Amino acid sequence: RMKRSFSVRPADVAEKLAGIRCWKCCGVDHLLLLGKYKTQAWDDATNTFLPSSPGIGMHVVVSDPAKKTLMSKFYSSEGQFSFTSHTPGEHTICLQTNSTKWTSGKKLRVHLDIEVGEQAVDYAQVAAREKLTELQLRVRQLLDQVDQISKEQNYQRFREEQFRSTSESTNSRVLWWSLAQTAILLIFGYWQMRHLRGFFEAKKLV
Repeated sequence: RMKRSFSVRPADVAEKLAGIRCWKCCGVDHLLLLGKYKTQAWDDATNTFLPSSPGIGMHVVVSDPAKKTLMSKFYSSEGQFSFTSHTPGEHTICLQTNSTKWTSGKKLRVHLDIEVGEQAVDYAQVAAREKLTELQLRVRQLLDQVDQISKEQNYQRFREEQFRSTSESTNSRVLWWSLAQTAILLIFGYWQMRHLRGFFEAKKLV
C-alpha cells in the first residue's frame, strides 16, 4: 500500500511539468490496482487546505513497462481509478491537474492512496454480490492471498532472469572489449617494430 501527496503552485507549472507527478509500482503481472485521490486548495482566509471546487479535475495516465498507455482518463477533484497489469515490470502512474482552472496564485495539494492485490478488493461487496457466508468469504480471502504470493514469486523469478541476462550480456561485452584492446595493442606494437626497423635500416644502423 502506498500513500503519497504533493503540492504545486500555478506559478511553478512550467518548472514542475504542469503539475505532473509520477510513481512506479505494480511489478507483478495480472495485479489489480486501486488508486484513491483527493485534491485540496489553499484557502487564505482560514490559512489551511480545504476541499477543492468541482472545477479542478485530475488527469490520470497509466503506462506499462514498455511505455504503452494502458489508461488515460479525466476525473473530478476527488475519486478513484483502477486497472489490472498484464505484463511484469514496473508500471508508471501519473497524475496531472487541469491547471488552467486554478485560481491565480493558489496552492493545490493532492493526496494519493494506492492499494494493490487483495487490498484493492472490497470483500464486503464481493460477499454481498456472491452471497457468501463468513467462512466462504474467509476462504476466498486466503485463496486470493495465496494467489498473490504465487504472483510475487513468479515476478521475482522474472527479475532474476532479467538480471542474469543483463549480467551475461555485460560479461560478454567486457570480454569482447578486452580482446579488441589486446588486438589493437598487438597491431600497434607490430607497426612500431616495423617502423623502427625501417628507420634504423635507413640510417644504416643495422
